[in-house]
Amino acid sequence: MEFTLEEIAHLLGGEVKGDGKAKVNSIAKIEEAASGSISFLSNPKYENFIYSTNASAVIVKKDFSPKEDIKTSLILVDDPYTSFTTILEAYQQTLLSSKMGKEEPVFVGKNAQIGSNHYVGAFAYIGNNCKIGNNVKIYPQVYIGDNVTIGDNTVLYAGVKIYANCVLGNNVTIHSGCVIGSDGFGFAPQADGTYKTIPQIGNVIIGNRVDIGANTVIDCATMGSTIIYDGVKIDNLIQIAHNVKIGKNTVIAAQAGISGSTTIGENCIIAGQVGIIGHIKIADKTTIAAQAGIGRTITETGTTLLGSPAIEKLDFLKSFALYRKLPTLQKRIEDLEEKILNLSKI
Repeated sequence: MEFTLEEIAHLLGGEVKGDGKAKVNSIAKIEEAASGSISFLSNPKYENFIYSTNASAVIVKKDFSPKEDIKTSLILVDDPYTSFTTILEAYQQTLLSSKMGKEEPVFVGKNAQIGSNHYVGAFAYIGNNCKIGNNVKIYPQVYIGDNVTIGDNTVLYAGVKIYANCVLGNNVTIHSGCVIGSDGFGFAPQADGTYKTIPQIGNVIIGNRVDIGANTVIDCATMGSTIIYDGVKIDNLIQIAHNVKIGKNTVIAAQAGISGSTTIGENCIIAGQVGIIGHIKIADKTTIAAQAGIGRTITETGTTLLGSPAIEKLDFLKSFALYRKLPTLQKRIEDLEEKILNLSKI
């Protein structure tokens, strides 16, 4: 794949400063780029690399003013980071579109429908009555249970497992090792100390433009649906329990766990290793810092929470400032105690 700088600038709505006819055929970091590659400069601390890079072109902000001579061509844009993301998306789409057809062996069940321009990798399994849209990419060893619906332009990477009756929207990306629709953690304690399994008969519904990282698990509902709404971004190694609902455009970082029947609002940010108990609600635009533990409903929009149990950011910082002083305070208390005890000797 090879593109001229003029073609790339047109894609990005930018302007070429240099040789617009020059061609690039790869993408690279600015400090590692070779001739024929394109890179970008967004963070000022990497500016020194633009004077020595071997890249044929670098995407920069329109107001970038070099302090030294530059040998590479520049593409001037409003937002270099977003523009470079656009190139990565186009590059990835080109790679995906090269995957076409059906490899063998593949199992396709009765009454399953697969749209046009699809790719189905070897050893994939597609159950009965599935409805799969156009431009869907199903990589090797994917399992899709009966009655699953998958929208257009969705990508399921190798080893993804989609249980029966689940629904996936358009432009969904699910990475390797994910399990969608496995049983929720439902067990009823018995008088003799054992636990009776509660059948989980619901499903998972995933909206449009959802990305799910590797080895994440989303449990089906006990009844009804676990729902991941449009635009949600979920990292690797995350547990989302039964009957959870996650609002639009919320992002969740690795190793977070959300317990059953909890509702997360829209545009929330949940950092790594956050734990959230079940049967609560988290308001829209809530930010939860790494390793925080949420044990109560959050009703106020736009709150930032830290700690375990989590409290509001300002309260946490005040408390932590006191916590750091505890050794000093303890020493002062011990000194005062000693003085008081010595008063009786005077």
